Amino acid sequence: MQPTTLEQIQNFKGKYPKQLWYLFFSEMWERFCFYGMRGMLTVFMVDKLVGLKMDDVVANKQYGATQAFVYAFTFVGGLFADKILGFRKSLFWGGFLMIIGSCILAVNPAQFFYIGIGFTIVGTGFFKPNISTMVGQLYKDGDERTDAGFSLFYAGINLGALLGGYICIAVANGELWQTHIPQHLRWNYAFGFAAIVMVISLVTFTYTKRSLATIGLQPTSISENSQKKWYEYVVYVGSLAIIPIIIKMVSKTEYTDYFMYTIGPLVLIYLVYELIKLPSNERKKMYAALAFVFFSIFFWAFFEQSGGSLSLFAAKNLSNTVLGVKLDPNGVNNSSNSLFVIAFAGLLGLLWLWLKAKKAEPNSVVKFGIAFLFLAVGFYVFFDLKTMANSGGVTSLGWFSFGWFIITFGELCLSPIGMSLMTKLSPQKLQGVMMGVWFLASAYGQYVAGILGANIASDATNLTNLQALNVYCNGYKQLAIYALIFGVVIILISPWMKKWMQEVR
Repeated sequence: MQPTTLEQIQNFKGKYPKQLWYLFFSEMWERFCFYGMRGMLTVFMVDKLVGLKMDDVVANKQYGATQAFVYAFTFVGGLFADKILGFRKSLFWGGFLMIIGSCILAVNPAQFFYIGIGFTIVGTGFFKPNISTMVGQLYKDGDERTDAGFSLFYAGINLGALLGGYICIAVANGELWQTHIPQHLRWNYAFGFAAIVMVISLVTFTYTKRSLATIGLQPTSISENSQKKWYEYVVYVGSLAIIPIIIKMVSKTEYTDYFMYTIGPLVLIYLVYELIKLPSNERKKMYAALAFVFFSIFFWAFFEQSGGSLSLFAAKNLSNTVLGVKLDPNGVNNSSNSLFVIAFAGLLGLLWLWLKAKKAEPNSVVKFGIAFLFLAVGFYVFFDLKTMANSGGVTSLGWFSFGWFIITFGELCLSPIGMSLMTKLSPQKLQGVMMGVWFLASAYGQYVAGILGANIASDATNLTNLQALNVYCNGYKQLAIYALIFGVVIILISPWMKKWMQEVR
């Protein structure tokens, strides 16, 4: 018998509530769509045959702008879900828009690129933050199993990212199923796969949402007030009306600059307004949450070179074999991190539990600092690739994969814990908003990632492949140094952060 009340869900036995698995699979297929698209963007932009024929500098900026809007719109999606739609309706609407966007790209990716991207951006904004918030609501406040639940959910994210990140770009590059897909339709098929799996995600959620009791329902102030029902339709119409504006702003990166300079201060003003109304203890927790948000911006600015500069580096400077197995270099770049997350997330979770039993587990702030230290080591490995390059500027795909292996542990120290902290440190009425703010930080990270990648690419313009490799590797060394500094600073200030967090660890 399916649970009928929230209390029955939250009083589950064992490690995980069964509803977590339903959300796991919905998110897994959505992430296949998202990471499949993400892995193709920069490569398609620079493609000289059927792509957008951009140079590397413009493509990096364009990638950063596109991804920045994807994550920035999660704040809007979280806000409307909290106040008007509820998480369920928001998720369904977002998934529907993502399907439309992927289908548009599958029809003619070069001609309709920005239109498809516009639908995908808005759709992701409504989908992504709200399913994560529903995961948090499967648990009672203070339930020690919450982190384990988010870690499993994060594994679902990465399973989808692994499949989509490799399959879509490998199909587009002709490294996978080339005998079954005509060469001139490879990009169409690759974008089409993203649409198909998004349909699976939405169907999965539709058939399992009845088991969620009251989780994610529309706020009663809207659902039980017929005079306010029109608010919901305004959200639907408004989200469609903004798509042409998104298309214009993404296609012209200078408009993205104006947007990013504006949205951050406006969000801070809104949060100050909400903070004023909170009691002192909740306000201090919110200070801690915002500190975590701030630091995460810089983590993602470095990490998200994956879709920009590292994507171009993989296409031009990496061999195509790992341990004798022939693989698509960009497929490895897009998916190896996810593979390592799936393989080692559980083991890292067991390590935290073992350290906790020994009363030696680092707190969340120190884990954030450790994440940056892993990031620094991983980018130093990327720098070291220059010592293995041949005269043609081609270097080891295996050593490159090892760099992602190191960085993965940094991500595991930050990302799943970060989502969990947003639900623990935020009052109930602001959880959707703060999850949106968490992803807004990712938007700024993506934006800065595009700028950093463009700077590296500009220094590599008109050079030989070997010279360009050295420029890229030296750029990654600089990022390693910055990551090291951030990690040390965060660990040093951890005692002050712990005081703000109070009982939350």
